[in-house]
Amino acid sequence: MKKIGIFYGSTTGTTEAIASRIAEELGVEAADVHNVGSVNVDEVDNYVNLILGSSTWGVGDLQDDWNGFLDKLAAKDLSGKKVALFGCGDSCSFGASFCDAVGTIYNDLQGTGCTFVASLPTDGYNYDSSTAEVDGRVVGMLLDEMNEADRTDERLESWLQEVRKEMN
Repeated sequence: MKKIGIFYGSTTGTTEAIASRIAEELGVEAADVHNVGSVNVDEVDNYVNLILGSSTWGVGDLQDDWNGFLDKLAAKDLSGKKVALFGCGDSCSFGASFCDAVGTIYNDLQGTGCTFVASLPTDGYNYDSSTAEVDGRVVGMLLDEMNEADRTDERLESWLQEVRKEMN
C-alpha cells in the first residue's frame, strides 16, 4: 500500500480515536496522523493516499477545525491522490443530517482531481437523510458512536477491506 496520510477534525475526541484506530489497523505511523486544526494543508503533498475524517455538529455542520483547512485543501490539485472518507454523527437526534460533514468534504473536493474510494452500501444504516449518501451508497465510513457503537467494528472492517483493496 502506498503511503497514507490521515487527516481528521475532532472536538470531543471520538473522531480522533477512530483516526488512531484506522492508523493502527492499516499500519500507519503516528507521524502520519494529523489533526487539521494544527497542521499546514501542504502536508497532504507528502501522501498519495489520504484518509479524511470529521465529526458532524449541529444540523449537518463540519467540525470547526475543518473550516479553514477544507477551503485550502479544495484549492489544491489532488490529481493522482486517492481519498477515503470517514465520519461520526448522531443518527437518532440528527437523522436528517447524519454525517453531513463527510458529504461536505466529498462535495468540496469534487473539482480537485482526486479519486474517492471505499464507498459502502447503505444497508444497516438508520438515518433519514445524509449528504454523504450518493447514488444509493455512503461515500465513506459513517459511524454513530452514541447510538450504534455496537456496529462500529463491523462497519470499520467492511470499510477497511475497501480501503486496502483500492489504496494499493
